[in-house]
This record gives sequence, C-alpha cells and structure tokens, in this order.
Amino acid sequence: MKKILAFTLFGWFALLVSCDQNPSLQKYFVQNAEKKDFISLDVSPNILNVDKAKLTEEQRSALASFEKINVLAFKRNPENEKQFEAERAQVKAILKDTKYQELIKVGSGKDGASVSYVGVDDHIEEFVIYANRSENGFAIVRVLGKDMNPNAILNMISVLKNANIDLEQLKPLQSMMTP
Repeated sequence: MKKILAFTLFGWFALLVSCDQNPSLQKYFVQNAEKKDFISLDVSPNILNVDKAKLTEEQRSALASFEKINVLAFKRNPENEKQFEAERAQVKAILKDTKYQELIKVGSGKDGASVSYVGVDDHIEEFVIYANRSENGFAIVRVLGKDMNPNAILNMISVLKNANIDLEQLKPLQSMMTP
C-alpha cells in the first residue's frame, strides 16, 4: 500500500513539475480572446476557395500542410494607451523565447512586423506574424500546420495569388482597419 501511495504521489509531483508555466502565444490567445479591446478569429483553410485541380503538386502539398490560422488583434484607442503598451510588451517578451525563431524583422521599434517560426527546418509547426502600428494597435497571426517548411510558405503565397478568398471570415478585422 505504501508503494502505491508513494508511486501516486511521485506521479502527481512529476505531472506538476512537467507542466509548462512559461508564457506562450497559445496561452496569450486564450487569455485575451474574449477581452473587450481584442479581436480574435480563427480562419480555416477553406477561406482560400482554391480549385485544387489547378494546383501544382508542390502547391497541393503546401496547402495540405496548412491547418488553420489564429488571429488576435488589439485595437488601440485613446482610452487604452497604457494597456496597449503593456500588452505589446508582453507579446514582445513571449516572442523573445528561444522556441520562436525569428526569420525576418522590418520597421522601427514603434511600427513594424516580424515573422518567426516554431519547429525545425522541414518540420515547422507554426509561423508567427507580429505586426505593430502605434496608432492602430497590433496583430498576431499564428499559421498552424504540420511539417511546414519555408518552401511551403512560398508555395502558399503562390496559391493565395489565385485564391478566391472568402472575405466573410475576415469581417471582424475590418474594424481594426478603420481609424
């Protein structure tokens, strides 16, 4: 009986220690998705409305590796400037974690964008696009997939050129674009 109790206690301890307490974008999305100054939406691959028969094998493969897109945007206004600065600092701190490997960064400190990824070479699980504009707010886009790679992203861009995008799924973001 003592062995069973000891084993159970050890199991619970191991479970508690193994739980990741570090901040992550996924946790940030969950914590803020329903808050008043945030706009959140999930976009499925069917937004593209692509005729798969007209795609190359590389384009079909890229499309198959894409699972969904999560978008979280913070709309800045005169009443939430302090919250904007705090939220922006929190996102930047999360993206400094070594699991987010930065591919490119453009712009200045107050306005700009970056693209990062999670995973390794041909087994990328997530691409993260962070865009910040001091007068409008910021947006984080998580492109989630399975075994994505940089070539797949380039192929996805070529697919997007011929896509008939379902803009209805993007309606919640329109309020972000208007001043």
